[in-house]
Amino acid sequence: MADQTNAPEATNGDSLRGFLFALTAYLLWGVLPFFMKAVAHIPAAEVVAHRIVWSVPIAGLILLWLGRTADIWRALRSPRVLSMAMLTAVLITINWGIYVWAIAAGQAIEAALGYYMNPLFSIFLGAVILKEKLSGAQIVSIALAAAAVAILAIEAGGLPWVSIALCISWGFYAFFRKTLPIGPNQGFFLEVMLLSIPALGYIVWLEATGRGHFGDTGTTDLVLLLSCGVVTAVPLMVFANGAKLLRLSTVGIMQYITPTMIFLTAVFFFHEPFGRSQMAAFALIWAAVIVYSGSMLTNVRRRRPQALKPAE
Repeated sequence: MADQTNAPEATNGDSLRGFLFALTAYLLWGVLPFFMKAVAHIPAAEVVAHRIVWSVPIAGLILLWLGRTADIWRALRSPRVLSMAMLTAVLITINWGIYVWAIAAGQAIEAALGYYMNPLFSIFLGAVILKEKLSGAQIVSIALAAAAVAILAIEAGGLPWVSIALCISWGFYAFFRKTLPIGPNQGFFLEVMLLSIPALGYIVWLEATGRGHFGDTGTTDLVLLLSCGVVTAVPLMVFANGAKLLRLSTVGIMQYITPTMIFLTAVFFFHEPFGRSQMAAFALIWAAVIVYSGSMLTNVRRRRPQALKPAE
């Protein structure tokens, strides 16, 4: 998924073009589990390494097309930007690794739960780290999400670590990504560029030791691994351009398209078990989403008349 909290500030209204861009990105992320199932026989670390390496040329070409390469040169001359980019790069690598493993291991439902919890965890981080004041609706939403996790933990005899790990890794990624003084397209390129050296070294080592899947195990694996860059970079770039043309409240509501698609895919296509405890947990999560989204839309409606009111 993209760094929604670091999306460019939206315009005062929504544009159809922006909506279609964002919708395309969320739909692409929503069908990503099918691709991840196709590479499930390949170790998650190898898949992530190829996601990184093959994203570099795609992201680089897009920056050339947009004429934003100068931002990268400035970032490379700033130790602070490089250190922050390395931190966010490590966090997104952890998130990708857990996600790839979760789909391959039949844990797509837990992955969907984790992404449902993302915005609520971001609110929690803002309250704990930035001392932001929580509204009543936000407190209720976080409490409902916590109750959902508790139900799954009691049922399974342990925490739903896939959901929690995805939520926490993405939440901190989004939090620190906001401190990176660079646009989303440039930031993504910088992250995968920094990661490409160890990722490429790992791929070379796998191939040299006969453990790799890049061409050694057939044309299908070769094509799938080459496609890792497309399925990683394209949705992110499409989303980044769409988010600029949408209100943040619209982006906030649309972000639930992807985990909903992952959830439906897990239940109806991957046939993952969905018992009473999962049903109760997701009911609480969906209730939290409704409360959170309803509160956000209400605040937008309240601010709109004030924004339109002429200055005295």
